Amino acid sequence: MNKKILIIKTSPRKGGNSDTLADEFAKGATQSGNNVETISLIGKTINFCRGCLVCQQTQQCVIKDDAVFIAEKVLNADVIVWATPVYYYSCSGQMKTLIDRLNPLYPTDYQFRDVYLLATAAEEEPTTVEGTEKVLQGWVECFEKSTLKGIVFAGGVNNIGEIAEHKALKEAFEMGRKS
Repeated sequence: MNKKILIIKTSPRKGGNSDTLADEFAKGATQSGNNVETISLIGKTINFCRGCLVCQQTQQCVIKDDAVFIAEKVLNADVIVWATPVYYYSCSGQMKTLIDRLNPLYPTDYQFRDVYLLATAAEEEPTTVEGTEKVLQGWVECFEKSTLKGIVFAGGVNNIGEIAEHKALKEAFEMGRKS
């Protein structure tokens, strides 16, 4: 069965290491016959959630910006893949802001079941990604039909292109292929 896979690149650096990791996941998923769409948050206007909770009654956000368009894509995807650099042991601010703005999806009959995390960081310790994982796991737990299915972490990469020979690229490709 072909799946609709949505990859969300949250890095503020175009062509950064987490983007490269996301591209490898996309290659693997496409090779397996899935329908893959990638959205980069670069250049998108995504304002902060106001906490008004109107969306819980209307299933729509009162803020009209690019998050509304992205939320519709998330709602209708089978698989969601978040790609982020790790900053200060957590996800990018862009990723967290979008997660907060996906609150209108909570009361809906969302389609996604499988969620994946692709993360990169200058630090190499495996614990570096734990804060990012916790942020995403918190979001996933709000959607009881979904599961955090896998994580690929590429540590020791900072400057654009440093990921070129990293073993995580193969891991991301294989995860995409099996998604």
